[in-house]
Amino acid sequence: MALFSRSKKTTEETTPAKAKTNARSIDRDLTSVIIAPVVTEKAVLAQDARVYTFFVRKDATKRLVSEAVVALYKVTPVSVNIVNKLPRTSVSSSRGRKEKQSGYKKAYVYLKAGDIISVA
Repeated sequence: MALFSRSKKTTEETTPAKAKTNARSIDRDLTSVIIAPVVTEKAVLAQDARVYTFFVRKDATKRLVSEAVVALYKVTPVSVNIVNKLPRTSVSSSRGRKEKQSGYKKAYVYLKAGDIISVA
């Protein structure tokens, strides 16, 4: 019984591997990565420390956000942090109905000293 024997395959000509191309890197619109700047009291105070906050697309990555900031605002970020706020449901206290809060994704963009983004 040769249940576990390895059968030798005949010499098959294998085709060379195709060069991988990332469709996202070729066909992407960097202006649609950043949805809007976050304009809250906390976010505006953080701008004094060169930290800018933006709402970004759900599929945005740190690299995409960094490239979008370079393309839109002509400044190079030092680092980018991303926070993903998940949607949640809660029960309304006045009517007893379910309420849904939508989720979003925020990006914190840190700039070097001297760089400024005009949010207004």
